[in-house]
Amino acid sequence: MKFPRRARRDNSINLTPLIDVVFLLLIFFMVTTTFTRETRMLISLPEAEADAVANEQATVELTISKDGSYAVNGQSLINRDIKTIMAALKDASAGDNQIPLVITADALATHQAVITAMDAAGRLGFETLNIATQQPQEP
Repeated sequence: MKFPRRARRDNSINLTPLIDVVFLLLIFFMVTTTFTRETRMLISLPEAEADAVANEQATVELTISKDGSYAVNGQSLINRDIKTIMAALKDASAGDNQIPLVITADALATHQAVITAMDAAGRLGFETLNIATQQPQEP
């Protein structure tokens, strides 16, 4: 007796609907995600909560006023050029770059003025750089 053969069914899974759903989810997440970063930083310089460390070692003090003029150990510099700042720092430290340098900048001084002072100190090879701050005032 001859039995009729049954037709084999295809046992594979159709992935087309799954791929469609994944693409729709991808589009949904791309549309609903926010890519903007808002920066709302309120910075009030130069105040610090930390206690000042007393340093008995001789230091060189570089002062920056709010208009961007510089003074080294209380003596005003004739201009704001980095070469002038470097020459004044070299004279004040007598060429010793192991002496700590303290930068005292007004809270309203521009960031560029402070960076220029730090650049001058870095070019001369100062290893210890401190930025002076004050305690926050009580309201």
